[in-house]
Amino acid sequence: MSDRAYSNEIGPEIAALRERLRSFINAEVIPLEPLLDAGGEAAALAMSGLKARARELGLWALGHPAEIGGGGLPFMDFVYMNEVIGRSYHGQQAVGSLSMQDSIMLHRYGTRDQKERWLGPLVDGDIYPSVGLTEPEVAGSDPTLMRTTAELDGDEWVINGHKWFTTGANVAAFTTVFCETEPERQKHAKFSSIIVPTDTPGYQVKRVVPTMGSTLGGHCEVLLNDVRVPRDNLLGARGEGFVIAQKRLGPGRIFHCMRWLGQAQRAFELMCDYAKVRYAHGSVLAEKGEIQRYVAESAAEIQAARLMTLDAARLMDAGDEARVQISLIKFWGARMLHNVIDRAIQVHGGLGVTSDTPLEHMYREARFARIYDGPDEVHRMVVARHLLKDPVGNAPW
Repeated sequence: MSDRAYSNEIGPEIAALRERLRSFINAEVIPLEPLLDAGGEAAALAMSGLKARARELGLWALGHPAEIGGGGLPFMDFVYMNEVIGRSYHGQQAVGSLSMQDSIMLHRYGTRDQKERWLGPLVDGDIYPSVGLTEPEVAGSDPTLMRTTAELDGDEWVINGHKWFTTGANVAAFTTVFCETEPERQKHAKFSSIIVPTDTPGYQVKRVVPTMGSTLGGHCEVLLNDVRVPRDNLLGARGEGFVIAQKRLGPGRIFHCMRWLGQAQRAFELMCDYAKVRYAHGSVLAEKGEIQRYVAESAAEIQAARLMTLDAARLMDAGDEARVQISLIKFWGARMLHNVIDRAIQVHGGLGVTSDTPLEHMYREARFARIYDGPDEVHRMVVARHLLKDPVGNAPW
């Protein structure tokens, strides 16, 4: 997408930065995707080169606060960048935004010692974080059901529990573990977040969970057996875990939805390009009415999702929690992403389900969007409850 659509909202400096970012993603990251997808030493070397190139171009850690070594872009400016970053599955890592939400939470809630130890390496991309929230025994959509516990024994927290989908735990320097520390409090105040270095005795990555979306894995099952960490590893106040999780997830959902737009836009472009050259039954596909319907409906869904996401982002930027708007874009954006990629695969025919195009990988990743950061059903429920309570006052328009 060109910056023309944003011409009334972003200034020339941000437009130029966004164009530089687009050129980097399109010309340097996307061509390396097959190598990066394969993993191994060659992939690691290629990613190191991309990171260095991003720094050289002034594209590194753009959304991290300037006071912790980042690019210091305001929230809305970085929202616009995420649509471009999302064009490639590897975009976040290449430009140093993969750890952004964790860095911001550490910057906001961490102690001086925690910041001195972890923040610099996080922003520099030398280490990666992970988050231990979801558990296999209970519904991930309801974090108040978590069973992992932490008890104080002198000056140490003793943590016991079972987590999974702790993404990146196999390569992370630490996991922010959400666990029950205040069993006597009401359910949303029972939980705290504690930083656990992954080399702590008793912390075990049981396995990398095989998933349909990630060819290299990374979604880990973690066991915590009498894991002991200093009491100062508490992130934020006792019982503040739920608040910290929500503060992390809200902006994160905006960024997710913008990256989905980048993926959908790329699939849309692939669909259009192929339709114009593939000849069948007397004409190129682009001249078929059904294919033209695919193109028109995809364009409408992409733009609708884009406008909804930007509206939610503006509200959040103004200090509003935007709960209805964020839930709307979460389930609507996930549907849009699936629909556009699905149509692009259909236009490509048999080619679309091979690894000769990125579409089959994009399709598998898109299926995750309806589950992580709250499943569609929960977000629809949030919207419906707010609107039924007050269909005028809580309306998202």
